[in-house]
Amino acid sequence: MLIVQHADDCPPGWYDEWLRAGGLELDVVRGHRGEHIPTDLGGYDGLVVLGGEMGAYDDADHPWLTATKALIATTIRAGQCFLGICLGHQLAAVALGGEVVQNPRGHATGLTPVRLTPAGRDDLLLGPTRPDALTIQWNNDVVSRLPPGAIELATSPDGAVQAARFARRAWGVQFHPEASPEIFDGWTVAKESPERADGIDVQEVAAAIAVAEPALRGDWAPLARRFAELARAHIPVL
Repeated sequence: MLIVQHADDCPPGWYDEWLRAGGLELDVVRGHRGEHIPTDLGGYDGLVVLGGEMGAYDDADHPWLTATKALIATTIRAGQCFLGICLGHQLAAVALGGEVVQNPRGHATGLTPVRLTPAGRDDLLLGPTRPDALTIQWNNDVVSRLPPGAIELATSPDGAVQAARFARRAWGVQFHPEASPEIFDGWTVAKESPERADGIDVQEVAAAIAVAEPALRGDWAPLARRFAELARAHIPVL
């Protein structure tokens, strides 16, 4: 499995553990360090694109994003397995003809339940997810328009797209199923994060995430394992 990482503080996190437990070997390409983004997956079983503080249109400042979007589009059009997380989800939407905007509700930070749509409840990857499962949010942008043919699978209480299926074997999630409490602390508590200016008590939010860790692991480890199974199967998902 190829993983594209955009920032040192946005690593694979729990997905390093969970995807390996699902039988996959992982190769991480760190675009922000100048590592080469391939033009196609070659012999990899699939592609995971992680999050980062930059935006989906910020290619001028983060030039590897152009190659990443091209790789995402090539992967999905070839029918190979793809999962985009937060920025990765947004990059996929843009690469396939959708649109991303700054969240009109402001920076989303902390724990938020996700609600499956009828299509989400029938989805092979998202369908088994517990109703109103909690997710870690840390984002400033959202997908405002899905690309042609994409299907909304989950929303947050405010109506924002939280998960989508872009093709039969390609998914994106706005939330962070890979993020541990320690990773969230690095985004917020350990630095002067923008959430503080918005009046968000990041210490309180981080404490709530630490308490929720068993539930987060219980809800999102199975999704990672299902993705690994689908990637290893090399069969179309109907």
